[in-house]
Amino acid sequence: MSALTALQAERQDSEVRKIRRRVKIDWSQPIVTLIAMVVAAISVGPVLYVILGGFRTTAQINRDAAALPDPWVLDNYISVLTSDRFWGQLLSSVITAVGTTTGVVFLGVMAAFVIARFQFKGRGALYALFTAGLLFPLTVAITPLTVMLRELGLFGNLVGIILPQVAFTLATSIIILVPFLRAIPGELEDAAEIDGTGKVGFFFRILLPLAKPGLITVGVLAFVSSWNAYLLPLMVLGAGGAKPNSFTLPLGVQYFSTAYSTNTAAVLAFTSIAMIPALVFFTMLERQIVGGLTGAVKG
Repeated sequence: MSALTALQAERQDSEVRKIRRRVKIDWSQPIVTLIAMVVAAISVGPVLYVILGGFRTTAQINRDAAALPDPWVLDNYISVLTSDRFWGQLLSSVITAVGTTTGVVFLGVMAAFVIARFQFKGRGALYALFTAGLLFPLTVAITPLTVMLRELGLFGNLVGIILPQVAFTLATSIIILVPFLRAIPGELEDAAEIDGTGKVGFFFRILLPLAKPGLITVGVLAFVSSWNAYLLPLMVLGAGGAKPNSFTLPLGVQYFSTAYSTNTAAVLAFTSIAMIPALVFFTMLERQIVGGLTGAVKG
């Protein structure tokens, strides 16, 4: 198994390097350089402005909104990091994101395994049903969904956020994992059966290690999507009468910006800290995400 896993990892690394070589920018072309700089500025500029704004006072921002911090002020970040409300909201976001990611990966890989590796009537229709789920956004179902959650007693708590997020993210995870699992050679499954390993053993001992890049891709996408979710937490927690300390961070940012609307610098500091965990998490696993999507496309 270790040799197969190493071979799979080497193949994914080779594919990632090929993709990066194909998209390598020729910096000798001034027009290409200019376009790249403009795109980078549009993407990174607002983020840098928010982060740097947290190191200023509101008076400095009102005096010159585009200036750099002078002097640099740490009070805004310190006040946020020493706030019990912030840490309560961070804990709520972590619980929601981890719960959603676990459910999406666990249920998604099992459903994708059945669709990708078993022959049965209606398999194509089932896969098409999940594909159609991509066309059904959460915003369309938010009103009946909140009514159902209230009837089930899940209104106003984190479970009422996790379960719908898992359901609405499953379609994307299955679409990614099915072609990825199909690309795993059937000879490995035949060899496992000859050695006395059943379907369950093949799933846990062979398929899951080989499908690691795809699982990481699905997990990261689910984590970031859950971390940035706003509408569902607003309906379930905000309208559900939950205390502000139990809000998720995106909802906490909105609550903080409303409560401290006159303190622009503090709002920018709170926003900066709220987006850092998802940004770091995504950046650390960027290589695995590229490899997982490459495997899905090839499959």
